[in-house]
Amino acid sequence: MTLRDQHVLITGGSSGIGLALARQAAAAGARVSLVARDPVKLATARDVICTAHPDAAAVVTVAADVAVETEILAALQTAEAVHGPVDILITSAGVARPGYFEEVPVAVFERTMAVNYFGTLYPLKAVVPAMRRRGHGAVVLISSGAGLCGVFGYTPYAPAKFALRGLAEALRAELQSTGVSVTIVYPPDTDTPQLAEENLTKPVETKAITAGGGLWTADAVARVTLAAVRRGRFAVTPGFQLTALAWFHSLLAPVLHWHFDRTARQARAQSKTTTHKS
Repeated sequence: MTLRDQHVLITGGSSGIGLALARQAAAAGARVSLVARDPVKLATARDVICTAHPDAAAVVTVAADVAVETEILAALQTAEAVHGPVDILITSAGVARPGYFEEVPVAVFERTMAVNYFGTLYPLKAVVPAMRRRGHGAVVLISSGAGLCGVFGYTPYAPAKFALRGLAEALRAELQSTGVSVTIVYPPDTDTPQLAEENLTKPVETKAITAGGGLWTADAVARVTLAAVRRGRFAVTPGFQLTALAWFHSLLAPVLHWHFDRTARQARAQSKTTTHKS
């Protein structure tokens, strides 16, 4: 699927992977719309894109909370009034607040599911029927490596990202042969403001476990994502480790559990030793 002259709408498009996707889509000639909560960040994102690509179509920005259905529907209407029907929807909005299960308030679990799952479901429900009628379109769900394997410290986050996997797989089955493609992306740790925020509450065990997966840039994740959209690929697993996990998770699960448990024990012991010395 080409990006040129396509209306690409990206939720969570004001920073991180969403902004990287927007910049690259604009560079490819797409008509870009961005949805996020912060109007100031949206204005900055629009300026960044327009400065880099002055010949690109005007970037539409709409402030909305994707977890509120009425707000995301209004945002879609605003964007489509300028750029026409959405051809490619990318749901990149997401939140993560790691921590020890017993210490994380229930409100965090509720908000995480509201943004990460329902914040994806609402725009999908709004655009997929029209795409299906036109026989043309693509939807891209940004999940996480934590949507492939539950990770220590991510009890609010992993279930929401696992839910996106189920949604994408079921939706792909329904949209087969309709002209509408479904892509789901499982990024590893990516150098974004969201990751910096996660690190503020991330347990030492989680830091030790996730350190083994390496750190990707938002631009690199965006490149492999848009390449998959062009080819109509379903699952995108950046890097060897996540690709192996996606293919062999059931076989690798016992080994992964043993390795993660050992890493967590070692990190916990080291943290206690450091605390005692200080």
